[in-house]
Amino acid sequence: MFDLFLDSLIIMLVVVDPVGLAPVFAALTQGESPAAKRRMAIRGTSIAGAILVIFVLIGDTLLNALGIGMPAFQIAGGLLLFLLAVDMVFARHSGLRSTTDREQREAEAKKDISVFPLAIPLIAGPGALTTVLLMVGEQGYEPTIIATVLAVLLVVLLATLASLLLSTKILAFMGETGANVISRVLGIILAALAVQFVLNGWSAGFSLLEGVRTEALII
Repeated sequence: MFDLFLDSLIIMLVVVDPVGLAPVFAALTQGESPAAKRRMAIRGTSIAGAILVIFVLIGDTLLNALGIGMPAFQIAGGLLLFLLAVDMVFARHSGLRSTTDREQREAEAKKDISVFPLAIPLIAGPGALTTVLLMVGEQGYEPTIIATVLAVLLVVLLATLASLLLSTKILAFMGETGANVISRVLGIILAALAVQFVLNGWSAGFSLLEGVRTEALII
């Protein structure tokens, strides 16, 4: 179980990238008082946490309702995470891990960014939502598995909150270039993990097809 916790923790830290969020948060809250920044950081992290927890608890039900098998979701999720990894490696800004230009302008016009774009899509974005579904779906919806994933989310969200609260100091110490260097290294790791998800989904899907074919031959 500790191995699952450690593996899941690494994946979620890479996907959410708390350090990489610090420069974005500092830019979006420029000119705000420390109290306002702290309030938005806490509220945004809490909302993102609630969304991720909901996906952990009802992810299987959602997939079943849509008629999506886990192998298909593994392949699709792996491809999505690979695109996210490419963005991280090349330090590109797209809707996968940051706001688009239009979203950025809308966020700058708002006084409170805690819901948008902080909670969604910066923290609980497509990559994070896909990752939690994959983590639980691959291991099975056992109480111990769910508890482990929820513990991982708690650690990652606390790290994210700490990064947001210290965003000004982190930006002054590392600068945007330093944050991009860390994101690039994490992006390479995420790319390898994404490929593994695709391979797992392909293998599981092929096994299911072989099983169906065998049953048809027996009948």
